Amino acid sequence: MSDKAHRQRTPLYHGLRLFVAPIVRLIFPLRFHHREYVDALNAPYMVIGNHKSFMDPIAVAIGVRYDEIHFVGKKELAKYKPMEKLLLKLHGIMIGRGETDMAAMRKCMQTLKDGHVLGIFPEGTRHQKELMEHVESGTALIALRSKTPVIPVYIHGKIRVFRLNHVYFGAPLELDDLYAQGMNNDTVQTLCNRIRDTFHAMRDAANRKK
Repeated sequence: MSDKAHRQRTPLYHGLRLFVAPIVRLIFPLRFHHREYVDALNAPYMVIGNHKSFMDPIAVAIGVRYDEIHFVGKKELAKYKPMEKLLLKLHGIMIGRGETDMAAMRKCMQTLKDGHVLGIFPEGTRHQKELMEHVESGTALIALRSKTPVIPVYIHGKIRVFRLNHVYFGAPLELDDLYAQGMNNDTVQTLCNRIRDTFHAMRDAANRKK
């Protein structure tokens, strides 16, 4: 592990993580699997996860031990000034649900260009009926343009109080074939499908362990 990986947290993020993580793990017990996939990386990279609970970003942030994650979130989270200020200090990137926010896209790209970690929930909402029923194309666009590693994080079911919750890290997505084809509508859709299929495979593997 290089020293660079340990320098990615700001004091605010590091302090909040140290304070919040033990409390969260007491109330929402978390078991992380295959953390070595993300531990082996140095920023920049992307972390993408499925989304069923407001606890999901916190679980992912606790799971990524060495880097600060700059999360993409919906603008509604920042409608109250104190929350807006906190999210901005934590480098949150706000985007309207279902919108193509070019300013937010540029911020995402700049985050990776500056050597940080970008966290995205490609489903865009907690309310999809099926796992990765719809994958937002913006996630694929950012991945293909930035050419940074993309780590999938599968949260097995909705995070529940006082129940053991399982979080699985996966290997970086294979993207070299898509880079070779260039970025176009077909490669974006192929990557969206690949993200969906990756999470379905991670879910099926988790179910077999039950």
